[in-house]
Amino acid sequence: MDDTMDWIANARQGMSRRQFVAGVGATGVSLAGFAVAATPVAGQIITTPTDGLVAADSKVPAGDFQVPIYEARPSAAGRYPVVLVIPEVWGMHEHIKDVARRFAREGFLSIAVEPYAREGGVLHLPDQASLQRVVNAVPDARVMGDLDALVAYAKQHAFAHPDRIGVTGFCRGGTYTLLFAAHSREIKAAVAWYGQIKPAKTPGIRTVGPLDVAVQITAPVLGLYGEADQGIPVADVKEMEAALKAAGRTAEFVLYPGAPHAFLADYRPSYRPEAARDGWSRCVAWFTKYLKG
Repeated sequence: MDDTMDWIANARQGMSRRQFVAGVGATGVSLAGFAVAATPVAGQIITTPTDGLVAADSKVPAGDFQVPIYEARPSAAGRYPVVLVIPEVWGMHEHIKDVARRFAREGFLSIAVEPYAREGGVLHLPDQASLQRVVNAVPDARVMGDLDALVAYAKQHAFAHPDRIGVTGFCRGGTYTLLFAAHSREIKAAVAWYGQIKPAKTPGIRTVGPLDVAVQITAPVLGLYGEADQGIPVADVKEMEAALKAAGRTAEFVLYPGAPHAFLADYRPSYRPEAARDGWSRCVAWFTKYLKG
């Protein structure tokens, strides 16, 4: 099961069929549409204000393309550790921007990225099949290149500590987080939220998964997973943690009992407040320890 199917498998968590169908009808889109996940019945949407912060959309060059980013940091003068934020398959929507602002409130320069800008984004797509056709055709190598561009940008940033860069991501972004931690020695800490450990592989698109490159990761890794995730087996999570530790790496993987996939996504029915609060606390503490310490 890939991560777009993870979403549909977990989308009705905590909702009756009647509630879910009502949500679909209210949005006028198919089950795959982002708007379904963002209906008021779906979650408890959190909004982080920008007072005391500097936050704005911008672009970073990656080869001959300008990659859209959203940047947030404290407004006070100074240099801050950097946290790169990689979104779910929906791309850089408002929830991901809010996560960037949350990191800024914790004293980080946070930079979120849009992985699907070359395809025109994906929020407008009408159905699950259309979404899969777009996101599953994006090569991991291209995403790694875009993240390399973000690192280069951060290292030159007037408000950044250039040697204190971490990465985090959600769903497919969680998988990218682990792959990028293996790819880049610039990464000093990583936090993966329910990213697949053994994703499907396609020649020219994805040739390795996180478990395949675990020994190449040198940064401390925190993994945050739901025990009830219908797309990521508990055994895979434990195997990844064991592989990292066997290679002498610093790693901690947390499995939340009863939590489904996407338990931090407050705009979705999969949101689980207790697991989300604990996971966020652990995430911030991890970056504080390894990027601020």
